[in-house]
Amino acid sequence: MDALTLLHERNSMGKLMAPAPSAAQMEAIYQAALRAPDHAELTPWRFIEFTGGGLERLGELFAEAERNKSPAGDEAAQAAASKKPLRAPMVIAVIARVTPDHPKVPRVEQVVSAGCAAHAMLYAAQAQGLGGMWRTGGYAFDPIVHAGLGMGEQDELVGFLYLGTPGGRLKPLPNRNSADFVERWQ
Repeated sequence: MDALTLLHERNSMGKLMAPAPSAAQMEAIYQAALRAPDHAELTPWRFIEFTGGGLERLGELFAEAERNKSPAGDEAAQAAASKKPLRAPMVIAVIARVTPDHPKVPRVEQVVSAGCAAHAMLYAAQAQGLGGMWRTGGYAFDPIVHAGLGMGEQDELVGFLYLGTPGGRLKPLPNRNSADFVERWQ
């Protein structure tokens, strides 16, 4: 697949099945992430890969966040939370490791860099015939989840990338006119 076709046709895949990406596919995905824009070479990225029992542990962390939110306990919500990571054979947490008060690289630039790494990972997955979905939701901002993932006070969870073998049809891509989004100063 040529680069422009990939850029023009990237699509989220909500239904993902086993098998998970292979080790070789994941190396290609991580190498793509490591090419994200990185002012001052801070490498403000951290990736946590969940498969097998790791998906269940992540689900337990989501359920704990639900319990913390509602100690009286909505058991159905906790059970649903524990199953969310099982929607794909692999989930990767993408974390921005922020260097606070850097003299040249503001926080926002470091977080965007981690977002660019996540973006590159999705493209690398699709280029290899894999499916992916970038999810955030409340768990991406939950202090229980952050603590469970070993995040520092300055870190920010950019999102969870769900990866696997496409298990459904791609959603139709909207046709957009670039002129609706571009302002030109000449």
